[in-house]
Amino acid sequence: MTRERLLEIIRFCFVGGVSFLMDYAILFALTEFAGVYYLYSSAISFSVTVVFNYWLCVIYVFKGAQKQTTRRALIFFGTGVIGLGLNQFCMWFFVAIIGLHYMLAKIFATIIVTIWNYLTKRKAVSG
Repeated sequence: MTRERLLEIIRFCFVGGVSFLMDYAILFALTEFAGVYYLYSSAISFSVTVVFNYWLCVIYVFKGAQKQTTRRALIFFGTGVIGLGLNQFCMWFFVAIIGLHYMLAKIFATIIVTIWNYLTKRKAVSG
């Protein structure tokens, strides 16, 4: 692994951490304070965070990503839609089937989706 790749992974994890906190906070606020069903609030929080994450990935994480094409942006958001589906499935599975509290389920769902995100979004923004 090159030094640049290691730094990229560190930046990705930092941005992912900030994005996770945003996602987690929106999920909690919508569910607990606005009374939105957890699967709906999870979809909303995830979607808002994908846009924020894209912006940070382009300007901070991936070297050369500022040279975005429409194709790369579409791939990024397309993988985000798949990530949303994966997130929603994980949330449903961990809450409805396993019986975890939705906030704990979000942590496990985030771990799974993060692996998907790194592998696909790196390809999407850096070609």
